[in-house]
Amino acid sequence: MKTQQNDELVFLPLGGSGEVGMNLNCYGYGPESDRQWMLVDVGVTFGDSTTPGVDIIVPDPSFLAGEDIRGIVLTHAHEDHIGALPWLWDRLKAPLYATPFTAFLIREKLRDRGLHDVKIHEVPVGGSIDLGPFQVEVIRMTHSIAEPTGLAIRTPLGTVFHTGDWKLDPRPVIGEPTDVEAITRLGDQGLLAMVCDSTNVFVEGEAGSETKAQEGLVDLIGALKTGRIAVGCFASNVARMVSVMKAAEKAGRRVALAGRSMHRITAAAKHVGLFPEVDRILSEEEARVWPADEILYLCTGSQGEDRAALSRIANGTHPFIKLGLGDHCIFSSRVIPGNELAIADLQDRLADRGVRLFTEKDHPSIHVSGHPCRDEMRQMYAWARPRIAVPTHGMRRHLMEHAAFARELGVAETVTPRNGDMVRLAPGPAGIVDEVPNGRLYVDGGMVVTEQGEALRERRHASTNGVLVVSFAMDRRGKIVSDIDVRGIGLPGDEVTPLGEALDELAERAEQAVLALKGEALEDEAVIEQAVARALKKTSQRIWDRRPIVETVILRL
Repeated sequence: MKTQQNDELVFLPLGGSGEVGMNLNCYGYGPESDRQWMLVDVGVTFGDSTTPGVDIIVPDPSFLAGEDIRGIVLTHAHEDHIGALPWLWDRLKAPLYATPFTAFLIREKLRDRGLHDVKIHEVPVGGSIDLGPFQVEVIRMTHSIAEPTGLAIRTPLGTVFHTGDWKLDPRPVIGEPTDVEAITRLGDQGLLAMVCDSTNVFVEGEAGSETKAQEGLVDLIGALKTGRIAVGCFASNVARMVSVMKAAEKAGRRVALAGRSMHRITAAAKHVGLFPEVDRILSEEEARVWPADEILYLCTGSQGEDRAALSRIANGTHPFIKLGLGDHCIFSSRVIPGNELAIADLQDRLADRGVRLFTEKDHPSIHVSGHPCRDEMRQMYAWARPRIAVPTHGMRRHLMEHAAFARELGVAETVTPRNGDMVRLAPGPAGIVDEVPNGRLYVDGGMVVTEQGEALRERRHASTNGVLVVSFAMDRRGKIVSDIDVRGIGLPGDEVTPLGEALDELAERAEQAVLALKGEALEDEAVIEQAVARALKKTSQRIWDRRPIVETVILRL
């Protein structure tokens, strides 16, 4: 394909730049008025205390409406790279490309949403994809999941290497090491740009091999001679699951999986031949009657997730698994920023039951990161030798430090885009040339709603200010013909100001507000509701220093 006048190669992050998670990266080729696009990853992030009732957050793809999307390529199967596909499929509907392991998990996620007929093109690691102006080579990488890949994206204006999530692991427990030859070849041919993971840019040294974590787990599990053992880790890390199973086998323990994700990932790994032969895995119910010193539970929930297996065990609500004095729980995972309080609470609940805890802080050998530290990044830049460095997958401070590090390593140009910044990679010097609409969508009650949706705004307001419900009856002439009932939700009372007395005062204020209305105003329920709300908010401000939501129910007789 030859270049035409006004052709440009652009990179546009709609998620994943200035944050860890929710990756949605777009590459565009052609003139501004007629670009073709390929997307790399469509991931989620997760809700927190600022989004009550919302567990899943996805990038807003509104800019892509009506655009020519040639394909969506998924680098690997972590939630922050594939999790938004079921929620955004109706808005994107472009050919999907993934390796067999990733494709298996995407199909499962789509089926869970009732999407049974979506075609996924399976591409082997090392394979290639033809997407019009984009010729994509799928390059083998190493990471904390099976079949992680980087993408060499060749266009008439140059080649971009999109690393995806990666690390350098010379001894991975499953799969092969990073394809150094392919990356070096890109550098030899002249690499225009590298869009690269920034997660561990502040960490010196190397992330460490998964084999090191396996050895640490073998030593620790082997040393625990009595009691049950539970191991919490990311279900997506098949290598870690295998390491735990091998450690259990050497210690004479049988393994039971606890948590839906553990079963799903195991099925995916077996489907593509990545799961080794191990002793038959017990069901949770079978394991319940197994001798305590001969059982190991491999559990979801290492990040303190409410409904995961470890949390239910800590609460004592798991139907089959009980841990207590003399038992052990190993956290073979790192703390994801933002989850500190949830994890601390989970560990406290387990400790309160008498469970002995082991974490990477006191046993560093039981976990290794899946992202590159500075020595690995230095090596990657030595192989790839890009003209332009575009840091991604990190907070703003990570991206800025990554750019500075790349310049130290001799990279000629760096760009640190925010979500929505359109970066022109070629022709000419790299730089941000436009800003497009971007943002977040919330999955709320199974519906995808806007970030500024009224329901979430009211829920946030209610969570800090409370709710008042006012009800009374009126006749056709606008006269109140019943008692006014005021009920409070989420509002406090004490000996000085009992809640009942406060609500009685609010009922009086509501009555006064209605009596102050005259003529046609008494026939308009919206006007009455507004008057009552104004009066009750003002009084609530004095009593509680709060302005609650006020719901007024009027019965006309």
